[in-house]
Amino acid sequence: MQTVQCVDCGTDYNIKRRMHGWLTCLECGELDARQVKHTIVPMHKSNYQPITDLNLLKGINSKTGWF
Repeated sequence: MQTVQCVDCGTDYNIKRRMHGWLTCLECGELDARQVKHTIVPMHKSNYQPITDLNLLKGINSKTGWF
């Protein structure tokens, strides 16, 4: 099995993961993924919108005042 080194911690992981574009091992990738927070909001008469900033979410429906 061919391996490459993780850019974060330096441990070896399978080269197939690198060929799919991942530069980190599974453990470091999991830690990075847990730091990203987002939600999906249905927009009025439109599609669903991903929101990553709480202030943007508050500004979408500012008329109700429930925040």
